[in-house]
Amino acid sequence: MKLSIDVLQPLGNLVGASKKEEVDSGEAGKFGTFAGVFAPTVLTILGAIMYLRLGWMVGNAGLLGAILIILLAKSVTLCTGLSLASITTNIKIGAGGAYSIISRSLGLEAGGSVGIPLFISISLSAALHIVGFTEGWLRIFPEHPPLLVAMLTWAGILVISSISTQFAIRTQFIIMALIAVSLVSFFMITAKPLANPPLLGNFEDGNFWYVFAVFFPAATGIMAGVNMSGDLKNPRKSIPLGTLSAIGVTLLIYVVLAVVLALHISPEELRQNQMVMVDYAYWAPAVLIGILAATFSTALGGILGAPRILQALAEQKTVPFSDFLARKTAKNEPRNAVIFTGIIIALALIPGNLDVLATLITMFFLVTYGFLNLVVFIQQSMKIISFRPTLKIPRFVPFYGAAGCTFMIFLINPAFGAAAIIISILLYIWLARKGLQADWGDLRGGIFMVLAERASRAAAKFPRHQISWKPDLLLPVDNPRVWAGPLLFIRNIVNPSGSVFAFTVSPDQREERQKDLENLLLPLKHRNLFVNSTVIENDEFIHGAKSVIQTLRGSIFRPNILFLTLGEDKKNDEVVRQLVSEAEKHDLGVMVLRQHPRIAFGMQENINLWLREKSPNWHLAMLIALYLQMNWGGKLNLVATAASEADKPRMYDFLEKLSDMARLPSKTEFHVIAANFHEAIAAAPRPDINIFGLGENLSFDFIRDTTDLAHSSCLFVKDSGMEDALV
Repeated sequence: MKLSIDVLQPLGNLVGASKKEEVDSGEAGKFGTFAGVFAPTVLTILGAIMYLRLGWMVGNAGLLGAILIILLAKSVTLCTGLSLASITTNIKIGAGGAYSIISRSLGLEAGGSVGIPLFISISLSAALHIVGFTEGWLRIFPEHPPLLVAMLTWAGILVISSISTQFAIRTQFIIMALIAVSLVSFFMITAKPLANPPLLGNFEDGNFWYVFAVFFPAATGIMAGVNMSGDLKNPRKSIPLGTLSAIGVTLLIYVVLAVVLALHISPEELRQNQMVMVDYAYWAPAVLIGILAATFSTALGGILGAPRILQALAEQKTVPFSDFLARKTAKNEPRNAVIFTGIIIALALIPGNLDVLATLITMFFLVTYGFLNLVVFIQQSMKIISFRPTLKIPRFVPFYGAAGCTFMIFLINPAFGAAAIIISILLYIWLARKGLQADWGDLRGGIFMVLAERASRAAAKFPRHQISWKPDLLLPVDNPRVWAGPLLFIRNIVNPSGSVFAFTVSPDQREERQKDLENLLLPLKHRNLFVNSTVIENDEFIHGAKSVIQTLRGSIFRPNILFLTLGEDKKNDEVVRQLVSEAEKHDLGVMVLRQHPRIAFGMQENINLWLREKSPNWHLAMLIALYLQMNWGGKLNLVATAASEADKPRMYDFLEKLSDMARLPSKTEFHVIAANFHEAIAAAPRPDINIFGLGENLSFDFIRDTTDLAHSSCLFVKDSGMEDALV
C-alpha cells in the first residue's frame, strides 16, 4: 500500500485570479507560514510508512544504514523543495500548483501531460488512504464491515471538504496533535536498550537499493506549501521557510525514530512485526490513532487537492467537459470538480484493494517532482533576466533533484516507471494535437533559441565543409501580393534539410507587406520547412536586396544559394544581373529559373542534367538534381554533347565515372549526343526540367530561347565554390 503521498494539495488556490478577485472572494491572505505551509507539509511527509515500514527498514539496514537511507532519500526531496521554494519566489503561481508551474514554463502540453496523471494519482491516493484508514479501524473494531467503514470515511471527508477550505485547513491542527501524541508515546518506550545494537544490517529481505526504494515514498510529499500559495499572506516568504522547515523537522523525526528503534528492538522483530511501534509504545492506542490520523489526513488532502488541479486543467481546455469542470461557486470553490473527484474516489473504493496502483501513483509524483526540478534547471541554464528569484540556489541542486527523481523512478519499479513516462508522452502528443492556446507565454521558444545560440557559437569554432552542405535559399520577392513563384518547386529543391529566407523591399506599408509575405510562404511552412522572412524598407529594390545579401554574410545561418526567376518582362533583367553579380561577390551560389509558361514542370518525374567535360561549374547543379530526384521520385538523366560520333565512347566513359564517384542513383541514364547545342536539345530525352550551368556572361535571351527550344522549364545554376558533389 502506498502510504505517504502529497497531503493537502491546492486548498482554495486563488493565485490565478487577479488581486481584486482575491479580495472580493474573501479568501486572500488568510494563512501564515505555520498554518499554510509548515503544518500541511509535515502532515504530508509523516505518513503511515513512518509507523509501519520504518522499523522494517532499520531491521534490515541497521542504525548507520538506516540513517544513510534517510539522508539519501531526503537529499532528493530537499533539492526538489529548494527548487520549489526558489521558483515560487520568482513567479506568481496560478491554480493547480505544480501544473501551473510546469505549464507556465514548458507550455500547456507539458503541464497537462503531468497534470492529468497527477490529478488521477491524487484521487486514487485518496482512495488508497481511505482503504488504509479502514484497515487501521478494523484492527480496533474488527467486527465492522470494511466497505461500510470505507464509505462512511469517504462521506466524512467529502463533507469536511464541502464545508470550506478554511475548515479543512483547521482540521490539520487536530491531526498534527494526534500524530505528535503518538510519537511522544513511542519515544517513551519502556523496552531496555540492546546490549549490542547492530550498526550495519545484513539486508536479509533485500539489498540496499530495495530497502531504499521501499522507504523512499516516506520522504515525498513536499508540495503542500506551493499549492497553498493563493491562501498565504506572504507566499514568497512562507513557501521557502515553511517547506524547508518541514523537510528539516521531518528529517530529524525520522533520524530520532531510527535511533530509538535500533537501540531498543532487535532486528528480527523489526523486520517481522509491522506494528512494532504500536506494540512498544507507552500507550499503544495513541500510535493506532496516529496511524489513523496520518491516513485520514492524506485522504483529506487528496479530496481537497485533486479537484483544484482538475479545475485548473479545465480552465485551459485541457480535459473533456472543460466548461462544466471549470465552474466555481461564489466562494471560489470548484464544486463540480469536487463532485467529479468524489465519484472517482468512491468507484475506486469498491474493489477495496488498490495496492497494484500504489507504485504507479508514486511514479507520477516522481515525474512531477522531476519536471519541477527540470523547470528550475532550465531557467537557470538559460540565464534569462526574467528568472530572478529572491531565493537563489546553485544549479547543481535542481540537476541533482531531477536526476534523483529519474533514478528513483527506475529503481523503485522499472516497468511502472516506464509506463508512467510513456503515459505522459502519449498525453503530450494528444494535447499537442489539440492546439491549446494559453493566456501566457512560456519558455519553449527561448529554450530552443538558447540551444541554437550555443550551437552556433560552437559551430563558429569549426570551419565549414562541403560534407555538411545543404540548400539554404535566399529568395527575393518583388511583390508578395502578386508574386506567382514556383513554391512547390522550391520545396522540392530544399526538402527535407534545407531552408528558405525570403525578403521583399518596400518603401512603406511594412506591416502589410510582412503579412503578405508570411501568407505567401505558408504552404512551405505547412510542409515543415524552416522558413524565415523579412521586409526591407527602401525606395529601390536592388539597394534593399544588396543590403540583405551583405548583412546575411555575417550570419551563422546564412543562405548559400540565391534563387531568382526570369519572366517574359525584360525590364527586370538588369536587376537580376546585379543580384547575380552581388551573389558572386559574397560567395553565394546562383539559380535562375525560367519556367515554361505552359508546361511548367510537367509530371515532375524526369530530370536532364547537362554536363560539360571540362567545366568546373557542375557541383551545385548535380546536388540540386539529386534533391529533385529524391523528392520527385523520378529518373535522372546525365546528358552531354560530343564533338563527333567517334568521341561518344569517351564521353560515356566520363559520365559513368562521374556517376560512380558522385554515387548517383542506380537508375541514372547516360545520354551523349554528337551534335551542336541546339540539335542536342531537340534530340535529348524529353524531361520535366533541364538543368544547365550558368555562364560567366549572362545572356537572358539565351535563357529564354533555350526554354522555348527545350519545351520545358530550365534551371541555370552557378557554383559558389562551397559545394562538392563528390564528398
